[in-house]
Amino acid sequence: MNTVTVSSKYQVVIPEKIRQAMGIKPGQKFEVMEFEGCLEFVPVKNVKSLRGSLKGLDTKDVREKEDRL
Repeated sequence: MNTVTVSSKYQVVIPEKIRQAMGIKPGQKFEVMEFEGCLEFVPVKNVKSLRGSLKGLDTKDVREKEDRL
């Protein structure tokens, strides 16, 4: 288990092993949220990096705007 300490400026250092495993780079942004008493850090991805991530998605059941009303 990795333990971190919160500094007087409320900063923490992500352990090297985790940074390497997750491919975390300096300046990378994260959404931070509380969930059931735990902190969750979710990497923020730019829209361009998501291109093609839904390849093969079946869109035949997507409703038209007038059907949603």
